[in-house]
Amino acid sequence: MDVFYAYTYSTAGWLSLQSLPLIMVPRIMTTLLLDETRPASELEIYFARCLGFSLLTIAILTVMLTGSIPLNSTISEPVMTEDDSSKAPYAIPTLIVTSLFQGFSAFYAYTRYLSSGQTTFAIGMIGYSAVAAIGLWCVLFANGHGKISRKTGADKRTTGFPFKNAQATKKHAWKKSS
Repeated sequence: MDVFYAYTYSTAGWLSLQSLPLIMVPRIMTTLLLDETRPASELEIYFARCLGFSLLTIAILTVMLTGSIPLNSTISEPVMTEDDSSKAPYAIPTLIVTSLFQGFSAFYAYTRYLSSGQTTFAIGMIGYSAVAAIGLWCVLFANGHGKISRKTGADKRTTGFPFKNAQATKKHAWKKSS
């Protein structure tokens, strides 16, 4: 499976996993995070459900905008191949925005864990950090395929500065010239 799609589905899964309890049982979720024992207010329940719906919306938009789900119903259009560097027109911007969201959320969960010591924040921090790390990897390395030379088998975009790249100039023995 492509790492880009793994990131897309892990982001959608992680956000959906968080949104479902907030939508289904907001009283329990808000009571778990309260310091004192009291029932959750109607405003807290409202905000918990709004947060749940927002997380679910972000999860669905992430899957749709990255091209994981085809948005057209016509079969006559050409199918995108693996050689295309962009999966969909909004794939890379969606990847960057959701990776930043995951990173900021991991940092916020970390600060909340340090101030309160609650295990739920530590679990959230670990989940957000894992998905943010996959997103960072995709931003850095999964944007396109390398330009591989047919003669040498090396990436054409590499340079020899400041050290000489002797491997890039050698012909590989396993490559047969036609």
